[in-house]
Amino acid sequence: MKVILRDNVETLGRAGDVVSVKDGYARNYLIPRSLAYPATERNLRVWEDEKRKFLVRVSKETQEAERVKAALEPVHLVIPMQAGEEGRLFGSVTNRDLAEALKTHGFDVDHRHIVIEEPVRVLGAFEFFVKLPHGVTATMKGEVVDAAEQKAPETVEETETTEPEGTIEQSE
Repeated sequence: MKVILRDNVETLGRAGDVVSVKDGYARNYLIPRSLAYPATERNLRVWEDEKRKFLVRVSKETQEAERVKAALEPVHLVIPMQAGEEGRLFGSVTNRDLAEALKTHGFDVDHRHIVIEEPVRVLGAFEFFVKLPHGVTATMKGEVVDAAEQKAPETVEETETTEPEGTIEQSE
């Protein structure tokens, strides 16, 4: 069955493309979700009218994605993880970990839109990408730190501030 795509479908094509798909896929998935029309002369004319509205919507969504990208890119994520000797992690940093870290910064990003090129299994800096609508991709930086070392300085600061200075001088 030939259909006209009303919206971009990742596996098929872009809006306005006339594609040939299996009948069941068109009837059960594409048409009920308003992703496509059956390819008839009448529907081609309807698409021409709808195309203007679609282009305006895409333009607004692209501007919004660019705004989100500009807000995301300066954020530097610090991920505390348990690490063994030589800085090797017990496990690895996943896209779910990054999505949770982004939530703490006020960004609600679906973990499926976060791309890590190589698994992060050691302490240190790394780079990852956040896929936004209409091909906009934010490049972000993160750093994995040892969770044990991160907690240790806090406890040292607490003991230093609670201990009076006079006691240290008297013991000398």
